[in-house]
Amino acid sequence: MERFTGSFTQQEPIPEAGIEAAMAVLRHGRLHRYNTAPGEVAETALLEEEFAAYTGAKYCLGLASGGAAMACAMRALQVRPGDPVLSNAFTLAPVPGSIASLGARPVFVEVTEDLTIDLAHLEAQAKATGARVLLLSHMRGHVCDMDALMALCDRLGLRVIEDCAHTMGASWRGVASGRHGAIGCYSTQTYKHMNSGEGGFLVTDDAELAARAVLLSGSYMLFSRHLAAPGPEVFESLKLDVPNVSSRMDNLRAAILRPQIGILDDRRARWRALYQAMEAGLAGVAGVRLIPRPQHEDYMGSSFQFLLPGWEAARVVSFLAGAAARGVELKWFGADTPQGFTSRYAHWRYAAPEVLEQTDRVLAGLIDMRLPLTFMPDDVAQIARIIGKEVVTAAAGAVAPVAAPLAD
Repeated sequence: MERFTGSFTQQEPIPEAGIEAAMAVLRHGRLHRYNTAPGEVAETALLEEEFAAYTGAKYCLGLASGGAAMACAMRALQVRPGDPVLSNAFTLAPVPGSIASLGARPVFVEVTEDLTIDLAHLEAQAKATGARVLLLSHMRGHVCDMDALMALCDRLGLRVIEDCAHTMGASWRGVASGRHGAIGCYSTQTYKHMNSGEGGFLVTDDAELAARAVLLSGSYMLFSRHLAAPGPEVFESLKLDVPNVSSRMDNLRAAILRPQIGILDDRRARWRALYQAMEAGLAGVAGVRLIPRPQHEDYMGSSFQFLLPGWEAARVVSFLAGAAARGVELKWFGADTPQGFTSRYAHWRYAAPEVLEQTDRVLAGLIDMRLPLTFMPDDVAQIARIIGKEVVTAAAGAVAPVAAPLAD
């Protein structure tokens, strides 16, 4: 049988310019963002300036991770312990984790079959809980109708934080992802669109929110060394009242990231080609529902999802095992227990989640895979052939009582 031998977790190498810049930082040893020589501008400050320009934001802050960016954003919005914070139920653990880290209460919202937040349920949850903040996860790169969402949130008095871990470089109607709400948050973890191992950004046009975020990140009253932050006058009334929650990005990661901003658009085009090849390969496979992409969404396509509607769990497990035996590593969001990076809202007991029947139906048949840029179009075509054949086999054959090895 045909077998795929590539790696679903192998990323492209860091650009040579990033390697050279990182080596320069290592040689001079000034990794801390505020440890600069006379007349030197820190790599982190330059990165923030350049990423702000890329997204069209007034202000940008580099942070230690995407989760740190979300927690910082909520603190900047003065979310307090016990406050309800809305978020889509289809997301990954760092999103509710960032809410819980503040002592706030995650309140989950149903997901649609298009893998975006259900606006009707969002309205109902907002009214039922009195929440004033929505942490909107653009999970796996699927962007909802942002015009409709922002109109609804404006009417409900909800401040929106966008989790753009999977949509850095994407846009809705020409507006960069992360630029619709009050604050946009991004990740530069290895599997994201820019790679520094760990890292994150926060962007906003609100001067007070930006100043609060800089102070929260641990600026030690050195906020004047930021190039993409408000002027010193904005900090004056805040600097003695906002706590230091140290979560800064360092100059080594910033040096690695700076050259990657300039290739984000090229990466989007290459990911799009892989994504569309996978769509073409799975189009027409009986039992598979592909996720439609709205015409106003300029997506990145760094991962791929499809649904097996109505499949019972044992048959999904049999399909996953068959694909895994042929080298195709898939994730399933309907599993009873978390597997590696893959978990769902029902697993996060600290959030005391209520049952969401619509979301459960969607996740029961949701299959997910990475599309690293180390894949070629021929690789994707082979993967699609294997998936198609294993879907047919699982749909027609007897269900084997086996557990599929799920990829991290």
